[in-house]
Amino acid sequence: MAALPIVLAPVAGGVSLEGADTAASSGGDTAPVGTGRFLYVRNGGASSRTVTVATPGSVSGLPIADITVTVPAGESKILPLTSLVRGANGRAALTYDAVTDLTVACFELER
Repeated sequence: MAALPIVLAPVAGGVSLEGADTAASSGGDTAPVGTGRFLYVRNGGASSRTVTVATPGSVSGLPIADITVTVPAGESKILPLTSLVRGANGRAALTYDAVTDLTVACFELER
């Protein structure tokens, strides 16, 4: 499990999404959460991949369902990393159904 760092996306732009990504870890990753932060997922493989972001909270005693996003083969997606997905360690817990040709990065929009 890797602790993904934040890449600052400046207001002036110019950050390459592909240049900042790293291979997804087979045991999952963690990511910092907060306003203006998001996870970028790129699937370079021939099959779709599912990314799951744990949601450790509950509402009126009922657990909030984990967030799952399918990334089709050859495509990219972004997922907001809001405080809803903040775990006990202050970070989001990410898991993947497979990691072959799957890369990830965390970005924060400069304010």
